[in-house]
Amino acid sequence: MNAIFYILAALTITGGLAAILLKHLIHAALAVTIAFAGLALLFLQLDAQFAGFAQILVYIGAVAILVVFAILLTRGADLPREGVFSPTWLVGLVIAAGVFAVLGWAVLRSVNAIPQQAAAPAVSVLDIGNALVGRYVLPLEIVALLLTAATIGAVIVAMHEKAGSR
Repeated sequence: MNAIFYILAALTITGGLAAILLKHLIHAALAVTIAFAGLALLFLQLDAQFAGFAQILVYIGAVAILVVFAILLTRGADLPREGVFSPTWLVGLVIAAGVFAVLGWAVLRSVNAIPQQAAAPAVSVLDIGNALVGRYVLPLEIVALLLTAATIGAVIVAMHEKAGSR
């Protein structure tokens, strides 16, 4: 392992911990964006270009920005009444530890099953891009129109709620 991996891992873990521990919702959403960016950079370092670029486009470019817009439109930046650590935080901690244990077990088991010389992927990012703008252009455009319509609908609903509260 090299130093770049450890720096990216620290960035990802720090972003995740900040998302959990920060008090303001908007700050936590921005910390999640940092964790997503760290994961994308880890994917790119591991020569998984499609997974890295998908992480950037989908999670950073869409999900994180959508969460930030939703928080800003609904004015949900206030703290919950019970604070950051509610009485049920122990249940969440146990569930998170269980998920982490299962994922760790799966990773360790799969590392032992993979031969040391992994073959180059058969499909490159260029092939996937050519397929998306060639054979699968119609489904891609339908998804784009659907997401655009959903975004416009969310803005209209937020505008009506804001006007009705006056």
